[in-house]
Amino acid sequence: MKSFVSVVAGALVASLLSTAAFAENLVLYTSQPNEDAQATVDAFKAANPGVEVEWVREGTTKLMAKLMAEIEAGNPVADVLLIADTVTMQRLKEAGQLLAYKSPEAANYDASLYDADGAYYSTKMITTGIIYNTSASTKPEGWQDLAKADAKGLVTMPSPLTSGAALIHAQTLAGIDGLGWDYYKALAENGATAAGGNGGVLKAVATGEKAYGMIVDFMAIREKVKGAPVEFVFPAEGVSAVTEPVGILKTAKNADAAKKFVDFLISEEGQETAVKMGYIPARNGVALPEGYPARETIKVLPINAAVAVKNSDADLKTFSGIFGTN
Repeated sequence: MKSFVSVVAGALVASLLSTAAFAENLVLYTSQPNEDAQATVDAFKAANPGVEVEWVREGTTKLMAKLMAEIEAGNPVADVLLIADTVTMQRLKEAGQLLAYKSPEAANYDASLYDADGAYYSTKMITTGIIYNTSASTKPEGWQDLAKADAKGLVTMPSPLTSGAALIHAQTLAGIDGLGWDYYKALAENGATAAGGNGGVLKAVATGEKAYGMIVDFMAIREKVKGAPVEFVFPAEGVSAVTEPVGILKTAKNADAAKKFVDFLISEEGQETAVKMGYIPARNGVALPEGYPARETIKVLPINAAVAVKNSDADLKTFSGIFGTN
């Protein structure tokens, strides 16, 4: 009997060791909201049941500070990054910190939505437009409406010093004829404020503290569905966009699992997961979520990631000179 028990116990231990040997692990650093990060991980694990995922969530700026500190210490923890913007990814690529991976799913994307060398891939389109409280006296249709007299002291926006999307937005508008940095100067002269992130803008407008704000689309649209007295506008001049790219660190300890994560996010199934969360999909042929206009009616303004990287410090200094360092 003892011999039989020993044999069974030995077989069980061997089975467990075998399972552990073949299990895959993945460490994800992401700037997604917590609820979305959990939904993303759950959907990925359902499609890849052999992979365990540990994830860390912070805003892009704080997350990059954490990653840079780890890299300088010689111990980067993350395998894969899912962060706000391609400008940050481009900076990492230029520093030689991203692994080039040619995903077969890229064939279903416009070339402008992923890095030609495979360093990163856009996973969705998150535009910045105008949110306004339904009690506001004027219903804005374009960016210039926020600089008019009837919006004086009633406009708020996130600060590029806090939000990666806000920096991309400022850089995008600054490069558009008829807007530029003069537009931001006009906003400041009209009493507009810039501080914190998109969450603070949402709260200020939804509570009526401010009538108007610049904000990422999904936050305003979600809040409207929940019953908040807000509307979201895709301005006539066009919108900036961040694309929440995913990229694999060159130092990834679990590169194979990271490649599976990239493939899943940009697959049709992964894009449908993004749509369920209320995001505009980056992949061609996937319908937009409820509450959005037809995709062809949304004008996305251009930005060159490499140029934006080069100009980031100067642009932050310019913005701070206009609005202060909040």
